[in-house]
Amino acid sequence: MQRWNDLTEVPGGFGPSVVTLGNFDGVHAGHRVVLGRVVEAARAAGAQAVVVTFDPHPLQVLYPDTAPELITGLEQRLALIEATGVDAVLVMRFTSELAQWSPERFVTEVFVQALGASAIVVGHDTRFGHRNSGDVATLAQLGAAHGFVVEVVDDLAPDDAPRRSSSSWARELLAEGDVATAAAVLGRPHRLSGEVVHGDHRGRELGYPTANLEPHSEGLVPADGVYAGWMLRTTLADDDPDRLLPAAVSIGTNPTFDGTSRRVEAYVLDRTDLDLYGETVSLELVTRLRPTLRFDGVEALVEQMQRDVAQCRELLGSSIVHDGA
Repeated sequence: MQRWNDLTEVPGGFGPSVVTLGNFDGVHAGHRVVLGRVVEAARAAGAQAVVVTFDPHPLQVLYPDTAPELITGLEQRLALIEATGVDAVLVMRFTSELAQWSPERFVTEVFVQALGASAIVVGHDTRFGHRNSGDVATLAQLGAAHGFVVEVVDDLAPDDAPRRSSSSWARELLAEGDVATAAAVLGRPHRLSGEVVHGDHRGRELGYPTANLEPHSEGLVPADGVYAGWMLRTTLADDDPDRLLPAAVSIGTNPTFDGTSRRVEAYVLDRTDLDLYGETVSLELVTRLRPTLRFDGVEALVEQMQRDVAQCRELLGSSIVHDGA
């Protein structure tokens, strides 16, 4: 997948293309329906499938005090977009100046002049341009003037779900620790990614050595608690048996030891031989086992850890909720 970080990086004469526009935070199941349709339409037309997205998220620029925490970091987002088969992505730096662009200017300079769009594929609630004044009707009018067609993709809801898949719903679920339902909304397990760094080494002393993710890792950290999940070692070959490993993941401040800093750490089940320091890994969260608890002492903590690991082993032994990508 080609990546352009500015309009000036798009090759001259690029096109024709089938384009979609959005923030795509989380690249949830609904997003992937749109992206899949972009790829399908592009292949049928002999065109390039292109995504236009923004960094930082517009709300972080326009309303920094109330902007939501993002489900995925930029690199995570682009990797998920690439996995759909898209040919190119234009990452536009969102600034207060770009926020002033009218819908007409955006369509003309981005879709028409830079990308040579023959078709635009969007969801029904797409808004763009100054004060979100552009919508699907605006696109249709501009398409008639500039010679591109507009296709609107219907919303997608998980089976028996009360609402459509959306980034806001996924954020709510993650804030509650409901990673299982979040996986249905996202269409995949939620993932945290970062470099393994040194911690207090307390887990090793207790018989459960953990890999601590660096602070500010990519991915929205869900509610504190203990989770069953998978560690994905992205630097290893796809056929390496140590690439995807079952893990118990702890998120919280370690209240039993009067901890104050929030941490994400993972114990790979039944493995004490791994040297992961400095390695970038991803943690896929399958289900939350329990909230974070404060124990009266180390003995009570270790007994609970034994129960947590046993429960993880049982759940993950029969789980197919991972993609191994």
